[in-house]
Amino acid sequence: MAKDRSDIINRLKRIEGQVRGVSQMVADDRYCMDILHQVQAVKAALAKVESAILKDHASCCVAEAIASGDVAEQRAKFNELVDLFERVKR
Repeated sequence: MAKDRSDIINRLKRIEGQVRGVSQMVADDRYCMDILHQVQAVKAALAKVESAILKDHASCCVAEAIASGDVAEQRAKFNELVDLFERVKR
């Protein structure tokens, strides 16, 4: 878990650098398509972070709720996931 968290933090720091780079590209009046390619790269990197966090949530929080046998907790974790997927669709 700690290694996963460290990996996620490192990815986010790289994304932070990418975003600063995009900002500098805009300030430098770089070619729009070059900027858009970098924006797409940032979005893809964020999607990977989102996926990693979701996998962590499923493997830890949801698995713990299932193992606990607590139906209310299981339902709560399931509803969290459903809500997340509904927001992504919008």
